[in-house]
Amino acid sequence: MTNNDTSHLTASDVAETRIDTDLLITVSGPPGCGATTLCNRLAAALDCPYVSGGDIFRELADEKGFSLNQQIAEADTSDSIDRALDERLQSIAEKWGQADKPFILESRLAGWLAGEHADLRLWLDAPESVRLERIDGRIETEAEMRVREVSEAGRYQSYYDIDVDDREFYDLQINTARWDKEGVFQLVRAAIETYDRETDEGAFDTPPVDV
Repeated sequence: MTNNDTSHLTASDVAETRIDTDLLITVSGPPGCGATTLCNRLAAALDCPYVSGGDIFRELADEKGFSLNQQIAEADTSDSIDRALDERLQSIAEKWGQADKPFILESRLAGWLAGEHADLRLWLDAPESVRLERIDGRIETEAEMRVREVSEAGRYQSYYDIDVDDREFYDLQINTARWDKEGVFQLVRAAIETYDRETDEGAFDTPPVDV
């Protein structure tokens, strides 16, 4: 499943922000961090698709005939759903990593799962109060968001020995509460457009994830 929702952008918006690159970019962060907003804007600027872990999670639920809440509950009691999700995301990253075309992968573990295929890894965050305000009105409640964050962190540690608080290997970390949507986009745009493989002295190593 790929996304490229640019319905809110005019033709001139898209033309003015076009970015010429072949980078595979991963975007990660907790609920309400602004990842979906950034990914939609980036997908339009790069003229490329992006895959969201949330959409794949829903896709897996549909395949099983589960509601989203049933899928979440099942994921809390069994590792099969998480591993199926991560395996699919890892496979997508591998496919696009070999395509030499721009692509965006978004999920909490995207930077880990993409491994050596990722050219630029982004981590977005914001104070909890800001993130809670952003998710207000969504299906997910404040309590559910907090429970999910703790639950996911525990599962990642248990399954893959991944500490989601270890962000050393991310190339760019942004507090999205400090800039508006346009400001966040422009920060990332600058990182993409000024990136030069010839002067790249090396990214931090990402331990392989065996899903």
